[in-house]
Order: sequence, then structure tokens, then C-alpha cells
Amino acid sequence: MVSSSFLFFLSAIFIFSAQAVAQPAFLYNFCLNDKGNYSANSTYEGNLNRLLSSLYSNTEIDYGFYNSSYGQNSDKVYAIGLCRGDVNLDDCRGCLNNATSLLKQLCPNQKEAIGWYDECMLRYSNRSILGVEETSPSFVMWNTNNVSANYDQFKDDLRTLLENLRSQAVAGGSLRKFAAGNATAPNFQTLYALVQCTPDLSELECQNCLDGTIRGIPQCCDGKQGGRVVTPSCNMRFEVYQFYTSTAVASPPSSPVAPPVSPPPPLTNTNTTKGSGSNTSRIVIIIFVSTAAFVVLVISFCIYFRARRRPREKLETVDEIRSVESLQFDFDTIRVATDNFSDENKLGQGGFGAVYKGRLFDGQVIAVKRLSMNSGQGNLEFKNEVLLVAKLQHRNLVRLLGFCLEGIERLLIYEFVPNTSLDHFLFDPVKRLHLDWERRYKIIGGIARGILYLHEDSRLRIIHRDLKASNILLDAEMNPKISDFGMAKLFLLDQTQGNTSRIVGTYGYMAPEYAMHGQFSVKSDVFSFGVLVLELMSGQKNNCFRNGENVEDLLGYAWKNWREGTASNIVDSTMRLGSATEIMRCIHIGLLCVQENVADRPTMASVVLMLNSFSITLPVPSQPAFFMHSNIDSETAFQWEQSIQVTESDEKSKGNSVQASVNEASITELYPR
Repeated sequence: MVSSSFLFFLSAIFIFSAQAVAQPAFLYNFCLNDKGNYSANSTYEGNLNRLLSSLYSNTEIDYGFYNSSYGQNSDKVYAIGLCRGDVNLDDCRGCLNNATSLLKQLCPNQKEAIGWYDECMLRYSNRSILGVEETSPSFVMWNTNNVSANYDQFKDDLRTLLENLRSQAVAGGSLRKFAAGNATAPNFQTLYALVQCTPDLSELECQNCLDGTIRGIPQCCDGKQGGRVVTPSCNMRFEVYQFYTSTAVASPPSSPVAPPVSPPPPLTNTNTTKGSGSNTSRIVIIIFVSTAAFVVLVISFCIYFRARRRPREKLETVDEIRSVESLQFDFDTIRVATDNFSDENKLGQGGFGAVYKGRLFDGQVIAVKRLSMNSGQGNLEFKNEVLLVAKLQHRNLVRLLGFCLEGIERLLIYEFVPNTSLDHFLFDPVKRLHLDWERRYKIIGGIARGILYLHEDSRLRIIHRDLKASNILLDAEMNPKISDFGMAKLFLLDQTQGNTSRIVGTYGYMAPEYAMHGQFSVKSDVFSFGVLVLELMSGQKNNCFRNGENVEDLLGYAWKNWREGTASNIVDSTMRLGSATEIMRCIHIGLLCVQENVADRPTMASVVLMLNSFSITLPVPSQPAFFMHSNIDSETAFQWEQSIQVTESDEKSKGNSVQASVNEASITELYPR
């Protein structure tokens, strides 16, 4: 007979082991490095642990929203937990329990972090986050299936449904701002959707937040059967299948959730008295189930620890494997779409290979980059990198739709952007007339927001390292979209986080610390952005700026005129003037971005704020980089360009190989936050 103490021991092991098994993965999470870090065993960490352990323990809260704080002064921690409005209390607390364990593992020393499961969200910070509408960081997901027909009607039905649900959620009160429902869609389908705000928002804040998620649908999920846009303060999701619990949607937030209904007893047993025979059977069942669970758990542990010995970069969740499969195109499909990669469909030639226009069977127009065959990566690494980049979604980034990997062929499939690149407009004397001030100002703001997303709001922190006019594509409405981000990491394997042994970029856009020493950071992209701003203001290229008969450096010319109070000389004479205040402010911001001292350059977050708020006083810019090269003729400029082309053999002892070329490939660095 098994002793009771042994049974207790087995039960304890079962409970402990169940908690030790890896937590389910988040849909998405962010560890916000720029908000500060804490050290191990610090007061802040102690306060965070105490806060998270008690956050969702308040049994009086039955509406799925928890908020609290703990600590004093700089060590004070704030936290918010929100469950989806249709989730019952037990599942809600179980979800938040998983989130508290996993988020601390993924963000071991960041003071601010946020993670989302399908049923709940958890966030904590060293600043007050209650009652604050925040739409960043955010992420999007979409159903890989397309709407087969009648998309315009589908879109209208979806918009009507979401607007109705938004109105319901906004009016939901201070306990729960959640609504879910369905509507008839074309092709005998039913549309299901839900919207939710954290209930600490005002009605206006909730409406503004949800409006933003609904406006984000075309950027993430256009033509798709489902999708979601998720921010810290609100979220929206729609599908053509039911993904929420309809019975819980209608229940008021203040009423307790009813326990699951037990199945009816057998008709032959109507006696509710519990005798000794019943107790004995129950003990036998408990012992059997516990023993079986323990055996299964031991096997699971063996599998788990065996999996942990594999390199982390080769681990893929089931969802990630499905995502890769959904992104992979058949080579014959792309070959037919591009008419066998015909010259008539060739859009251009880049550092990684040729780009072709194509049209899929469903009529969707795509851009296909046929990559060079000199990659040093294996197929698995290639797929993993593509999957990471495909998750980067922003209206000012060119969207990666998928890839093709067959034999030696490696193709990247992008959304097609009809108006080609910015340089085709900006540096063409005829097309430049289409770029009035309003459009140029919109392009500057869009590029800034796209870079900010890469630097701070994406799942990876990405330093582009080759921002230039030819890498800014323009859509049908002349909205800018940054291209060639994230792809160089697939093929150039000799970079580290802060330095590189091979510098490849474009002369005129490279920051001096990168061009000369191989040191790069987010401020390298800020420098390139500043050059782009000054080019947009002047309508001329940085490295061949013409002032009458002289060929000057644009940065030096802009700096000289700024100091002499004649900044209007910089402005493109063909541009129809707009706001003089906006124009001078953009020149000012451009000069701040190209300052020689890296520390003096603003972050992209500051740049976006400067562009959007005229109440902020801008600091006085200092001397730009390369100012000593101003007033040079074209021959000297060429000599300077040649002088930084140091061959690899000459620099083996230094470990740097520097190449600067107008036609060279982009270099982009991705690394986890």
C-alpha cells in the first residue's frame, strides 16, 4: 500500500514540476531599454516582485482589470493587468500569473516591460501609467487568408461593425470598456470582432485610441480575413470565425462569473448522499491520476531539458513554424508572376540583386528581390531572419510579404510601391515640381516615424545604416516607406552590435564615426536622416551640391548660411513655399542631426517631438561633421571618397574594411531589446 507521505511527495513534485515547465509564449512583448534598468537584488527589483505577486490577488475585483503600485520615490513600481472582456476570472488570473513569470524572465533588468497573451496583458513601469493613453509600443497580426471576393463590401461591413463596437466599448464605464459582436459578411460569411480599452481611460481617450487601431487596418491587414492591432491602452481584432466566448460577452462586469455547469447525473443514480464506497473510489482515482501525471511529467522534463541543450537561435515555436510556412512562396509562382524575371519587369539593380515587378494570380502586384548567390547563411537561419523582419509592421516601412527558397534561389517578396524612390523625384528637375512644401513636410515626418519605430518601438532594435533618398520609396499618396531594412543581416555575418569589420554604405550619408572607425549606433541613422532633411529642403544631393559655378558640400553650405542668417538660401527655388516657420524649423532640425559630436545629435524620439510640437525650443546646432570639406570642387570630393576605400588586405591588422559607394548594398543591424 502506498503511504500517504509518499503520495504527498508525489503531489508536491507534480505541483512544482508543473510550475517549472516553460510558460506559454507571449503573442508579443517589449523590454524597453530606454526607460532605465535595475540591478539584481536592488530595492526596485524587490518592489517589483512584491507588486507582481499581489497584483491580481484582490478577490473583490471581478471585471478583469488590476492596477497597483509599490515603493517610494525612484524605486516605486507601477503595474497594470488587463484581461480580455470575455475571459472568466480563473482563466484571467491564470493568464496574469503566467505573464508575471514570463515577463520577468524575458526582461530581467528592464524597469519597463509589457507582454501580451491572447487573453491578457501585463505591463509595469517606474512611471505612473494609470489613466494615460499610450499607443506605443504596439504590434499587429493578421490572418494569412485573403478575402476571396467582394472585398469592398467586406471592408464596409467590417468598418460598420467596428464602429458600432467602438461606441459600445467607449460607453462601458469605469470597470470595463469592452465590446464584441458579429455581422453578416459577403460570401455567406460571418464577421466577428472585439474592441477593448483599459477602463482607466476617459471616453474620449478610449475613442481616440480605438480610432487609431481601426485606422491601422489598411497598413496591416488590408485584404485579409482577419487581423488585430494591439497597443498598451487598447486593442482591436476581427476574424471570420468566432474567437471569443459569446456567453461571457453579454454578462455585466460587476456580476460574478458563474462556475462551469456540471453534467447531469446518471438517471439511475438520484441519491445525493456520499457514502464510503464513493470516497474509496475517489481516492483510487486520485492516486491513479497523480501517478500517471507524474510519469508523463518525467517524460516531459526529459524532452524539455534535451531541447534546452540546442542552440537558442534554432528553437522555433509551432506558431513560428506556421508563420514561416505561410510566408513561403513557390518559386514557379514567382517565376510566372515576373514573366520569368524578364527585363521588361526589371525595376532596378541593388547591392543584393535585381528587383522585379510581378503580378500574382489573384491580381496582387508585388516587388521581387532576386538575391545574389553569395550568401553564407543556411536555410534555417535565412527563414528565421525573414520571419523576424516580416513581423516589423509600420506604415512607413515597406512591407515584406514573404520569401522563396528553392535550390540556390533566394527571393524576397515585398509590397509594390508605385511611385519608385524619393531620389527619382527630388533630383529630377521636372519631377521635383511635384514635391511642394506640404508633400516634403509629410515625407520628412513619415521618415522620422519609420526610423523611430525601427529604433525604439519594434520587437528588434534596428539600425538601418544606409538611409538615403534611393531607399525611401513613395506610395500612390506620396507617403514615404523606408526600404532595405533588416535584410543585410541575412547575408553579412561579420558584424557585432557596436562595431563592424566591414563598412558598406553610401558616401555623403554615413556618419563620420561610422565611416572612419566602424562605430555605429542609433545616432548614425540620425545623421543620415539629417542629410535627407537638408536634401529635401534644397532639392540637391549632398555630395554634389551646386552653388552657382562652385561645387560645395551641402552640410557646409547649410551651416555657413545658418550662421550668417541667410538660411533661406538653402531652400529649393522650385518649391512652392509653405510655412516659413516650418521650413526654417526643418533646416534647424537637419543641422542638429548632422552635428559632428555624436552626443549632441538628438534621438529620433526627440526629432519626432520637435516636428510635431512648435512649443519646444530647439537647441543651437554646433558644427556639422565634414564641415572642413566644404567649398571643395568635384575632383577633391572624388579624392576624399577614394581615400576612405581602404582594402581588406591593407587593414587586416586593424580589422576594418571600409568601402563607400553610391551603388553599394545596405547594411542593417538587428539585435534583441
